[in-house]
Formats: sequence, structure tokens, C-alpha cells
Amino acid sequence: MVTVRGFRAGDEDCLVEAWNRSMPADPTTSGWFRDCVLLDPNFDPEGLRVAVVDGAVAGCAYAVRRLTPLAPGTGLEPETGWIPYFFVVPGHRGRGLGRRLLGEALGFLAERGRTTVDFASYTPNYVLPGADPVLYPDGFGLLRRAGFETLHSPVAMDRTLVGYATPDEAHRLRAARESEGYAFRSPSDGELPELIRFAAGGFNPDWGEAIRRHGDPGRMIIAKNDRIVGFAVYGAYRGIPERFGPFGVDPGERGTGLGKILLHLTMTRMRAEGLHSSWFLWTGEDSPAAGLYGAAGYEITRRFHVMRRSGLTR
Repeated sequence: MVTVRGFRAGDEDCLVEAWNRSMPADPTTSGWFRDCVLLDPNFDPEGLRVAVVDGAVAGCAYAVRRLTPLAPGTGLEPETGWIPYFFVVPGHRGRGLGRRLLGEALGFLAERGRTTVDFASYTPNYVLPGADPVLYPDGFGLLRRAGFETLHSPVAMDRTLVGYATPDEAHRLRAARESEGYAFRSPSDGELPELIRFAAGGFNPDWGEAIRRHGDPGRMIIAKNDRIVGFAVYGAYRGIPERFGPFGVDPGERGTGLGKILLHLTMTRMRAEGLHSSWFLWTGEDSPAAGLYGAAGYEITRRFHVMRRSGLTR
């Protein structure tokens, strides 16, 4: 007998075990599930639809909408909901359970007035940027049949730091910019509010919050003249030191090499910590940033589809 219901205390360990059987390329931990799902201020137990077969968790689909703003000055996005993830344990696939779970997650959001649903780019606690059609083709196909369309397709990139050395070009660029009055260093405590405003206002509110929550300015580098005009951070997401980003340069300062300087300074600092790789989950494959990463030795490791269903009704 199959039952689909909302989350109950005691499901958590079974859900993590089922997750890791269902998404072996992206395993999770009890700590992540606690911190990023159960303790998310937007978490609603009824939005986490859990499938139980003969007393065992067979899958789930998570629907979430904003009950609190992402960051100060941002709204609740009252028309938008998210499905950050869904899965079915392999032994229970092919019986319509995934379709049922996804339908119940959409129904949860529709009943609460959401008309647009995104998979899977829920910030700050997304699992992956979007659907991975290579590793999870069944899930991707199910989303398409449910009316989701691809908005854009970011890529993940990785670079080994074994044997890395700062290239001479980066040294020359830094010296040239410093002669013009730029400084490259970690922010002081007093500069953190400016950095947060710059990241949130110029790029993405989630970036500002990632810096606010980070707590280690030693893993941040800023470019500054009379104001902050660029930054690079690592270790900001889930406390994973090898995860690079966020990273941004004022559009008015682009073409000056600031991005290249910041990227290589960050990789140098990461290598000094003994880290063996640098990676991030998404950038546009044809973006200037991707070109910068590619020139610095990063390679594409995965592709995702950020997907959306519009016109959802009760």
C-alpha cells in the first residue's frame, strides 16, 4: 500500500537514506537535511510530500514558498514557489509514484496561490541549480511531461589545484592595477557591510546573505579603490572550503583584469590552505565568466536545466 503524506518527525533519517539511494551522484547528510530543510524558516511539513510503501520511505517531493524574505529589502515573491528536489527509490520506479509526488507538490503550491514554480533554483538552500538530464534522465523527463520548460542551462566547472602556481600575467596585472590605486586584500570587519551591500545590490540578494553568514573574512578577497569594486569568496556555501563563489566585479570595471586578479588570488589562497580543487555549481556556458574560468584551467563537469512551469492554477 502506498501512502503520500506530509513530513513527520522521525522521517528524517529514512529520507536521507532514501535520498542517497535515489541520487547517488549527489548524496546528502543528516546535518544538511536538518540545517537546509527542517530549519529553513520557509519549511512547511505539508510541503514535503513523503511516499511510504509498507512502512518504508519510497520517495518524496519538496515544495516550498517564501514565508520570510530572502534578505532585507526583498519581498516574499507571492506568485512563485519552488520544488528544489524530488526522488523515488529505484525499486519503486515505473509505477507512477514520481508523477504522483510531483503532482502533490504542485498542488501544495497551487493551493497557496503560487502560479509559477521553478525547479530547482530555490535560494539559499538549493540542492542543484536545475535538472541534470544525463545523471537523472527519468526526473528530467517527468518534469517536461509535467509542463516545465527550460529557462537556461548553467554549467558546473572544476579545476584541480594540484601543482597550481599563480601565473606571471596575474602578477603583472595586479602590479599594474595597484600602481593605479587599487588594493587587493581581505575585507576588514568594518568593510563587511559595504561588501554585503555591493554583492546583494549589484548581483544577487543571496550573495549578500552568503557573505553575511560566512563568518571568515580570511576566505574573502576584495578589489577596492575608493570603494569596493569586486570580490571573490570561497567556503561560503555549506562550509565547503573547495567551493568557489560568490564572485563578482562591478560592470563599470570590467575589462581591467580585476576578475582575473581576484580569481587567481583566491586560488592561490585556497592552495595555501592545502586544498586540492576549486569548483562551483553554475555559470552560463557562453558567459564572459565562463571564458575567464576556462582560461584559468577550469573545465565543465556537469550541465543543468533551470526549469519553470507557469500558469499553475488551483
